[in-house]
Amino acid sequence: MERTALRTRIEHLLAIDRDAKPKVYLQVFDSAEVLSFNYALELLLSAGIATFGLVLDSPAVVIGAMLISPLMGPILAGGLALAAADLYLGIKSLLSIVLSSVSAILFAATLVWLLPFQSPTHEILARTQPNLLDLGIALFSGLAGSIVVCRGGHGGGVTALPGVAIAVALMPPLCTVGFGVGSGFDWPIIRGAGLLFLTNLAAIMASAFVVFYAVRMDAPELRMRIDYSILEHASSDRLYRLLTKTRLARAFGDIGKLHWRVLMLVAVLVALFIPLRQSLFQLREETIARTAANEAVRLMASPGMIFTQQLDVTPERVILRMIVTDTVPEEKIREAEKLLLRRTGKDVTVAVRKVASEEELAMLRERVRTPPPPPQPRDLNSMRAELIARVEQPLKEVWPADLAPMVSFEVGFTAEELLLRVRYKAEKPLDPAVEAVLGQALQTRLKEPTLRLLLEHEAPPKTNTGRRIRK
Repeated sequence: MERTALRTRIEHLLAIDRDAKPKVYLQVFDSAEVLSFNYALELLLSAGIATFGLVLDSPAVVIGAMLISPLMGPILAGGLALAAADLYLGIKSLLSIVLSSVSAILFAATLVWLLPFQSPTHEILARTQPNLLDLGIALFSGLAGSIVVCRGGHGGGVTALPGVAIAVALMPPLCTVGFGVGSGFDWPIIRGAGLLFLTNLAAIMASAFVVFYAVRMDAPELRMRIDYSILEHASSDRLYRLLTKTRLARAFGDIGKLHWRVLMLVAVLVALFIPLRQSLFQLREETIARTAANEAVRLMASPGMIFTQQLDVTPERVILRMIVTDTVPEEKIREAEKLLLRRTGKDVTVAVRKVASEEELAMLRERVRTPPPPPQPRDLNSMRAELIARVEQPLKEVWPADLAPMVSFEVGFTAEELLLRVRYKAEKPLDPAVEAVLGQALQTRLKEPTLRLLLEHEAPPKTNTGRRIRK
């Protein structure tokens, strides 16, 4: 009695019209129709729009697909079947959900397969890493949608509800699964989007079960009023006639005790909770790492110095790569590594590279612009002397002696290329961009496209300027 009084109180607080309950029940019942032309048309149109919106990375187009998605109807029907212990409605809604999901995935996969490109976009990747926040969104959305339906299904009925409630979380994940299938069975995308759809499906059905049970949609007087109407609807249904020939017909009015139905929903949600919890923790770690990385970048360089930066976060390591336009002191790099280690608790690698300045590149370009000397004839008997003489002058002309004094150079051969090894002294190695410019200049001047330049850096000896005290 106390449970019935509580449910009656909830029904009153939610302003549920008791006289409208049979109409609501029949609306939800009809929304689970397995073979309906209008339902199939809405499903395919929604899947097509969502697929193209995902491929074009257009949130507005994806939202347009959400507004016409009919998937909310059979899912709410599943929640009502669990709340009212209606086996026939449960079988009908399950078949509708399965057929709808498979049809949407296959249709989306076909569209993606026909496209000349299959590149994952931000809208696609955003639906491949669900977490507990998505479960919470689906639960609250399912509660809101179920309450709207119980109040009479105003605003277009159950099939129009997905655009108002949570169809946003149903059709896009299915089409993302279709994208993974159509682009060559990309399993990370298929798994992630499939988990998101199952999360939304289970959460919406559980929310619908709670609401429909709380407002007494399983009341005996309500079932007596609608049984005749449902029988009239089902008499022309081939699925109903097929099921009446099986043993399931005896249980059409009862699909198990309430605690077994609750236990089934809880088991499904717990099974989904484990991977979603791991994804949420991973998202938390990535957020902490990115926040710490931004602080470490500000510690090492000013915004004007940063050319590019990249952060990679793995379960064991945080890797920060930066390309800057000026030298970053080694002590600042070490300080940034300590900051990341303290914030994330993972092994840290900070790699900082400096690009050549405009002055250095302009100086090299100016040296390269001078015309190359005329080619000298080859003489096998004096090849060594002539080759050294031929290489020495162009090398001295393009070599940046003011930046890195040259110590020596060597010339060698392999079966495929000419090797030129140069040793130089400098405080730091020449930038890769400088090395590339020098190699291209020497290839042009010597007219040797197979020339490969090898640079060997030698640090100058450190001088001790302190005074030595003798005892």
